[in-house]
Amino acid sequence: MSKDKDDRAVDPHTGTKTTGHDWDGITELDTPLPRWWLWTFYATIVWGLLYTVAYPAWPMLSGATSGLLGYSSRGALEQDIARQKAAQAGIEAEIVKAGFGEIAADANLASYAYAGGAAVFRANCSQCHGAGAAGSKGYPNLRDDDWLWGGTPEDIYLTIAHGIRWEADYDTRWSEMPAFGDDGILEETEIALVADHVLSLSGKSGRSEAGATLYLDNCSGCHGEAGEGMAEMGAPALNDAIWLYGSDRASLIETITHSRFGVMPSWNTRLSEADLRKVAHYVHSLGGGVRE
Repeated sequence: MSKDKDDRAVDPHTGTKTTGHDWDGITELDTPLPRWWLWTFYATIVWGLLYTVAYPAWPMLSGATSGLLGYSSRGALEQDIARQKAAQAGIEAEIVKAGFGEIAADANLASYAYAGGAAVFRANCSQCHGAGAAGSKGYPNLRDDDWLWGGTPEDIYLTIAHGIRWEADYDTRWSEMPAFGDDGILEETEIALVADHVLSLSGKSGRSEAGATLYLDNCSGCHGEAGEGMAEMGAPALNDAIWLYGSDRASLIETITHSRFGVMPSWNTRLSEADLRKVAHYVHSLGGGVRE
């Protein structure tokens, strides 16, 4: 293998200089890159420089360079959202104007309201009521037929719009159970008797005459004589197997002693009228809503 004047060997078969690297007798050739590849590489450098001038690119102290074209991904997203809202304006107006019965009877409106309500629910309600709306301790299951404030679409709408015990909303749903123990209304032994009677209403224990009397005197005004509950007062039924804070004796004693005071925010300042109606329709459609 001959040598070039820069003291690098020249491959006799190709006439190409070597790099000087040799691995077990295998010599690496210093083959020039193809011209087309080089020109493409140079073009990408030029394109990259032009891109940083035309679009936001270089970080500065309080932001990035805006670019000559004034483009921003946030602005593009806002424009796209505006286009979608404009396209949906007609059916949104129909949702606001129509009654819930009309929405349910119109396949197009019902489908749109269900899909839109599901999206609103996932973004705003699932954090408390669960992704599947099955609830958890202290957060009602929205798939059953037990409703504290009524399960018609109109009732559900009012609950969502104005919340539960949300003091910032004058029209909020409001009820307050006395703390029979903390307020000194009942003694510990009496609270235990009431708890046993409440358990008997759903077949979890035997009936106690003393507990029944205490229940009638202190609880039946809201929960009903048979524990059927009163939706207009937000008082839950006590004669079924659906319990918001637990159905064991200890949980009931805690509830009677200290009371419960769950709070739900009103959504009429956070959601549009159409969104309120869509999510009410969606919740009612989950299976537990009261059919009129």
